[in-house]
Amino acid sequence: MVRRIIQALTALLYNIHLKGFVTGRIYQGKLKKVCVPGLNCYSCPGAVGSCPIGSLQSSIGAVKYKISLYVAGLLIFVGALFGRFICGWMCPFGLVQEMLQKVPSPKLRKKPVFGVLKYGKYMILAVFVLLLPALSSLQKGVTIPAFCKYICPAGTLEAGIPLVALNESLQHSIGWLYYWKMILLAFVIMSAVIIYRPFCRFLCPLGAIYALFNRISLIGLRVDSSKCTRCGICTSACKVDIHPFDTPNNPECVRCGDCIKACPHRALKFSSIYKDTPF
Repeated sequence: MVRRIIQALTALLYNIHLKGFVTGRIYQGKLKKVCVPGLNCYSCPGAVGSCPIGSLQSSIGAVKYKISLYVAGLLIFVGALFGRFICGWMCPFGLVQEMLQKVPSPKLRKKPVFGVLKYGKYMILAVFVLLLPALSSLQKGVTIPAFCKYICPAGTLEAGIPLVALNESLQHSIGWLYYWKMILLAFVIMSAVIIYRPFCRFLCPLGAIYALFNRISLIGLRVDSSKCTRCGICTSACKVDIHPFDTPNNPECVRCGDCIKACPHRALKFSSIYKDTPF
């Protein structure tokens, strides 16, 4: 319940410019210079901050002019402090997927193909967030935010649909790219009904960045070996199909805390390197 409240409050704070959902106009104030830690589209009518992935693409695209250390520094700082805790607690699109997972249906878990698909997010990070924006800037002088333009279903849901619905001029100018992204969004939505957070696990480049820090972040999941009996109950509770008692800070762990709640021996908890910090 605590996590769900924080997820909802985070989504609200990221998109507190509520009148944008009425006027269909994007907030352009000073706060837009600040990146939020989670994935949240810059062009959402309610967004008051920038998406770190969109900002990273822009900074990569400007590499021939200057190197922006702000975005990279922010991602390193947040990743080193929290790892994928941000994914589990402070990502609006993660919340959407979790709500979809509650739709009654057969659920797919522990499939061998998931072990391959998890590398998709790293490929998307490398190709669509880093390589293509840099190449487009170097070759054409114009930065193409390839991930935002061609893939991001969160952007389609948060920005594409409301902006088109609220602006008649946009309704007459949509083309194949809009329909392509609607198809991708529909695919992610349908997948989220039967697979736990598929976008986060297989496609999200921000999740890929934070995953790199999961094993070393200051705040992480700790196992008390004196209490753990390796009963496997935490593994059964884990929706991303890892073994918390063996690899508590696996890169795929979004630190939702389900394993902590499930453990009958209270052997798992969130903590920092400075002091125990139970949630």
